[in-house]
Amino acid sequence: MSSRVHACEHTVGVAAPAGVVYGMLADAVRWPVFLPSVVHVERLDFDGVQERLRMWELADDAAADDADAAADAAADGAAAGAGAGAGAGGVGGVLGGRVGSWYARRVLHPDVRAVVFEQEDAVWPGSVTSGVWSVRPAGEAECVLGLRQECGLPVAAADGARREAEADVHRRLAQVRRAAGWWERLDELLLSFEDRVRIEGPAELVYDFLYRIGEWPGRVPHVERAGVREDVPGIQVVSLDSCAAPGGRTVSTRVVRLCFPHAGRIVYKETLTSGLVAAHSGEWSLLPDASGVTVVAAHQVMLRQEAVGRVLGAGTGLLEARDHVRAWLSRASTETLGLAKWHAESTVRRLR
Repeated sequence: MSSRVHACEHTVGVAAPAGVVYGMLADAVRWPVFLPSVVHVERLDFDGVQERLRMWELADDAAADDADAAADAAADGAAAGAGAGAGAGGVGGVLGGRVGSWYARRVLHPDVRAVVFEQEDAVWPGSVTSGVWSVRPAGEAECVLGLRQECGLPVAAADGARREAEADVHRRLAQVRRAAGWWERLDELLLSFEDRVRIEGPAELVYDFLYRIGEWPGRVPHVERAGVREDVPGIQVVSLDSCAAPGGRTVSTRVVRLCFPHAGRIVYKETLTSGLVAAHSGEWSLLPDASGVTVVAAHQVMLRQEAVGRVLGAGTGLLEARDHVRAWLSRASTETLGLAKWHAESTVRRLR
């Protein structure tokens, strides 16, 4: 099929300093917390200037936008007494949308605040999109963010493909603009923490327990329901109802999980979050040794500042919200780790 290179370039004003916005663009590993459509970014190589990444992203733009809007509605529902995690989409449906994977090469130019990139579809080698992010100061606390992209579009579907390419540029600019708007309070809104447990058992049994999330209802007390779709091996799209939140209220979330059995890792991104949480990504990682395995549950969270008063009560600050969210998520992951430990160690005792 013949193709034609299409280039599009757009800019947008951002209410944040140029250095802050450039730093956000350069730190791609943290994009899952900042950008709704990005599920996970793995840095494969980096020399300080050039880097090679693999990225997983919701390829269905509407799915990412709907998940973000549903989380906003969840916060409003909580204020009306619907509970901290009542989702706008109702309880039960597995998230629609497709997860795409890309390899990207990037060159960072901090002196001129530009990031040059070239990305290749992991499934269709040869399908390349290249471009550059640019940031131009427009005052002490404002800048102009630009994105230029070039990609090969099939001639037979040129008009529709061109509109999609233009929409993609606008969507990416809007996501970065929105995330950068929080720059003054990022230190308070972002939190990272981990829980870990030592298990005297084989890593394979622990991984199997964590991987089979569809079996958690009835095994993990705080999980009431789990709907799992795995159209592509290793990519799970999950909808969960759980009651780990304070007060035992049911919280509905939707999660994309990327499973790497040989590395002993499961990374995930919530695409529908609870009212207090604007973004939540994390990882289950297994660190085996001669006699067992240490399992780490890591979390990266962005709080939703405008929901704090509505959910926790007027006058509640971000410090209290941080403690609340950390206790809630840590309680859930610690309970799951404890049950993974019981599963692995009791199986070993039975086999002996």
